[in-house]
Amino acid sequence: MMSLPSTARVVIIGGGVVGVSALYHLAKAGWSDCVLLEKNELTAGSTWHAAGNCPNFAANYGVMNMQRYGLALYRDLAGLVDYPINYHVTGAVRLAHSHERMMEFERVRGMAAHMGLTMDMCTPDELQQHFPFMETHDLEGGLWDPLDGDIDPSQVTQALAKGARAHGGTIARFAPATGVTRDGGEWIVHTPKGEIRCEYVVNAAGYYAGRVGEWFLPHGGRRVPMTVMSHQYFLTEAIPEVAAWSREHGRKLPMLRDVDSSYYLRQDTYSLNLGPYELECRAGWASGMEMPDDFSFQLYPDDLDRLGWYIEDAMARVPLLGTQGVQRNINGPIPYAPDGLPMIGPMPGVPNAFEAHSFTFGIAQGGGAGKLLSEWIMHGHTEWDMWSVDPRRFTAHADEKFCLGKALETYGHEYGMHFPHREWPAERNCKLSPNHDRLVADGGQMGAYNGWERVNWFAKDGDDTSAAATLTWDRNGPWEPRIRAEVQAVRDGVGIIDLCGFSRFALEGAGAAEWLRGMIAGGLPKVGRMNLIYLSDTRGRVLTEMSCIRHGDDSFTLMTAAVAQWHDFDLLSRNLPDGVTLTDRTTEVTAMLVTGPETRDLLAGLTDADLSLGWLTHQTAIVAGKPALLARVSFAGELGWEVHADPADAAAIYDAIRHAGAVPFGMYALNSMRIEKGYLTWKGDLSSDYTLLETGLGRFVRLEKPQDFPGKAALQAEGTPRKRMVSLIVETGQQDAPYMATVFAGGRRVGEVTSAAYGYRVDAAIAVAMLDADAATAGTQVQIEVYGQRLQATVQDTACLWDADNCRIRA
Repeated sequence: MMSLPSTARVVIIGGGVVGVSALYHLAKAGWSDCVLLEKNELTAGSTWHAAGNCPNFAANYGVMNMQRYGLALYRDLAGLVDYPINYHVTGAVRLAHSHERMMEFERVRGMAAHMGLTMDMCTPDELQQHFPFMETHDLEGGLWDPLDGDIDPSQVTQALAKGARAHGGTIARFAPATGVTRDGGEWIVHTPKGEIRCEYVVNAAGYYAGRVGEWFLPHGGRRVPMTVMSHQYFLTEAIPEVAAWSREHGRKLPMLRDVDSSYYLRQDTYSLNLGPYELECRAGWASGMEMPDDFSFQLYPDDLDRLGWYIEDAMARVPLLGTQGVQRNINGPIPYAPDGLPMIGPMPGVPNAFEAHSFTFGIAQGGGAGKLLSEWIMHGHTEWDMWSVDPRRFTAHADEKFCLGKALETYGHEYGMHFPHREWPAERNCKLSPNHDRLVADGGQMGAYNGWERVNWFAKDGDDTSAAATLTWDRNGPWEPRIRAEVQAVRDGVGIIDLCGFSRFALEGAGAAEWLRGMIAGGLPKVGRMNLIYLSDTRGRVLTEMSCIRHGDDSFTLMTAAVAQWHDFDLLSRNLPDGVTLTDRTTEVTAMLVTGPETRDLLAGLTDADLSLGWLTHQTAIVAGKPALLARVSFAGELGWEVHADPADAAAIYDAIRHAGAVPFGMYALNSMRIEKGYLTWKGDLSSDYTLLETGLGRFVRLEKPQDFPGKAALQAEGTPRKRMVSLIVETGQQDAPYMATVFAGGRRVGEVTSAAYGYRVDAAIAVAMLDADAATAGTQVQIEVYGQRLQATVQDTACLWDADNCRIRA
C-alpha cells in the first residue's frame, strides 16, 4: 500500500480529468512536489461516464480559448507521454433552424478565427455532404468545425496521470481526503493514511465539490454555488449503414449537434450516441435526497421517458437512429454552476485555496483547466483573462435555491442563444433596491447585476416587453426609442438612475494610505476629493478599477462594480497590514446618479450642500431631509452628483428628486453615454488581457513614485505599447459589434472589439477596440466583423467623442 508524503507544495483533492490535468501541468512546469488524492480509482466520478465530446465551439471567448488549448494538447498527448488514446477528430456540424442561429454561428466562427481556428459556415447541401444521413429540408444552414470530435475519457485521464508521474507528481488512489485544518499559514489535509502539510490546496472534487467546500467554512469559505444535474445519453445497437460508411471512408461520421432541438448525435463504434439537454430536466439528489458518501462508478436509474420528444425529433432528423434498439443508457451525475460554466481559480475568502470543479463539459475543458489552475497557483494569474470561470463571480445570493433554479434553467437551455437584450427569468429579485417597487411601477425593465435588480430601460404603455421581443441580435427593438429618449433627457435636462449594489469597502486605520499607495499604480486623492485607482498584476495588466473617496488621512471608501464585490475584496484583503481594516459595506449604503445640465438647479431646492464645489469633490449633506454623501462625478459625462444614502432613506430621496422633475433612465442609456465619453467597463474593456498602458490609462500610472506596486517593473520595461485601445466610429448596421469581434485593416487582423453601443448624443455607432499600434492612429480605416458582415469603421483621435474638453461635466 502506497504511503503518503507528509508534506507537499500542493494537494489536489479529486482524481477526475480536471484534477489530474492540474497535477500534470504543475509537475510539467517543475512543481513536482504535488500530491493528488482520490478516494477511489481515477475517473470514478463524472469522468468515467462522460460522453467524451470535444468541441472547440463556445459562445464565451475565454472558454473557447480554454477548450482550444486543451484539444490541441489532447491531439499530441499520446505521443508526449507514450500512452494510447482513442481520440477521434471527426469534425462536427451544428445545425441552424433560423437566421438568428446562423448569426450566432457567424460570431463564434469569427472568434475562432481570431485565435487561429478555422470553422466554416455551411449551406444545407454542404451540411449533408459532411453528414449524409440527415434531413436538411427545414434548415437555414450550419457550421462545420473540422477539429471537433470525441475522446475516451478514461484513457485521456490515465495519459495525463502518466505524464504527471513522469514529471514527479504523486497520485494516491484509495486515499480519500476527510478534512482540512489551518496551522501557521499552511494547510493540513487529513486522510485515513495520514496528514499532508501543504502550502496550497485544490478542491477538484467534481460533484462532491460542495461537500469538500464545507471543510473551508471555518476558514472564511462559503457554500459552493453548484447543483448536481442528471444527464442522460444512450447508445443504439450497431447500425449496418453506419458501419458500411465508416469502412468505406476509413473514419467515423462527424458529430452532429441540432442545437435548436437541443441534442448531440455522434457515432460510437458502429452505433449512434444521442445526448439531449431536455427542458424538463432533473437535478440529482434533489427534493431532500441525500448524496451518498461514495457514488464511484455508479449511475442513476434510467429515465428515458423524459427524453421522448428529443428522441422523436432526432429520428426525424437522422432516420437511421430509429432502425435499431437501445443498447445501453447512461444516466449520471454532472455538476452545474448557476451559469453552466466551471469554477477555476481562487476560493473566495480562503487563503491559498483554489477551486477547479463544476465542469459540465469536463473532458473538453479538462486540458485547458489544468493549465489555468496551475498558472493561478504558480503565478497568481492566468495567461488569458478568465473572469467567466472565476469562482468569485458568484456572491452571497447564490444559495441552494438560487443554484438549483439557475442550474435547471441553464441545463434546459444548454444551447440557448444569449442575445444582448435577453434577461433570463429564473431566480430573480435576489437583491432589491429600496426603490424597486417605484422603478417597476414606472415601467422599469429589470436586469440582474450580481443579483441586484437594476433597470435596463423604462417602457411606456403599448411597448412590447415580452421575452420574445428580446430574441434578436439587433440593436433596434422596443427598447431603442426609449433609450434614445432617456439619453436626450439627460443631455438636455436632468435624469436619475438608481445604482443599487455598488461594491463598497471602507478602508481605515493608521497606515492605510501608505499601504494603498503600494497597492495601486497611481496616486491617491486629497482629503475631500475622489479619483479612480487601478490595481495591476505583476505583468502590469489590469486587475480592477475603483473609485477612491478620501474622507481623512487614513480613511477611504473604495467603490467598484457590483459584480466585482468578492473579486475586489479578495484583492484588497490579502495582505492588509496590522492596524488597517477593510469592511464590506455594500449592503449598508445605496446610490443613485442625478445628472444633466440642469442638475444643480434641481438639487438646489432639495439640499443644503455646497453645489459650487468642483468635479471630483465629495461632501456630506442633507438631501430631501435625509443625510447623504454627494460625490461630484457622473459616468454619463454630464454635470452630476452621485447620491449615497442609507437604504432606509433612499426611497424618500429618490421620490423627491423625481418629483422635482428628474427623468428616470436605465443601464442601457448609461452604457450609451459612457461609451461616448470613452469610459471603460470592468471585464469588458478593462481586463487582464491588457496592460494599463495599452488600455490608455497611463495618466493613472506613476512609475516615478517610490512605492513598488505590483506590475511596476513590467510597466517600466514595457516602453511604447505594441497595442492601443481606441474609439471607433462604425458604419451603422443593424447590430452593435459583439465582444471580441475581429478588427481588420489592409486584409489582416489588427485587433478586437471590447465593447460597443450606439451613441445617441453623437448620433453614431461606436466601438471600443484594442488595436495593433500601427493601426491605432487617428483616421485609419478598418473593418469590424459583425455577425458575418464587415462594417467600415474609422479610428478616432480621442477616446472621448462627447464633450472632449469635459466642459459639461465640470460646469
